[in-house]
Amino acid sequence: MSEQAGDERAEALEGIEHELRTIVRHSKRLVADRAAQIHPEVLPASYYLLAWLGEHGPARGTALACEFGVDKAAISRHVRHLFDLGLVERAPDPEDGRAHLIALTPKAAAMVSSAVAERRATWGMLLGEWSVDDLATLNRLLGRLNETLD
Repeated sequence: MSEQAGDERAEALEGIEHELRTIVRHSKRLVADRAAQIHPEVLPASYYLLAWLGEHGPARGTALACEFGVDKAAISRHVRHLFDLGLVERAPDPEDGRAHLIALTPKAAAMVSSAVAERRATWGMLLGEWSVDDLATLNRLLGRLNETLD
């Protein structure tokens, strides 16, 4: 690789890092807003848990810990907090009576569904000027980045 190509690559990578930091900052703000929409005491990290349960359905705490890359104690704290707020419930796992599944309460499911619909509408508004081709390209490249990160 030529020195010029190496410099251009380094500059491009620096730009990507900057843009990703900016996206994370904006994303944190949006998630905090959505969490507060569900309940004023819901932490942003707990919103991710609620959104995941809304999309995938009931799950064991161990599966959630694995999905989010945290230890079971961290998931247990979030679940306990959400349980205390009346947003999740526990039920025996029909496949293993010793384990429990964590699920959204009907009230939480409705609130999460509403927050997801609002989130999608917000993205639709923010990206309203983007062409379908640009949206597809962004989607493809973000998917490729996520596959690389996995």
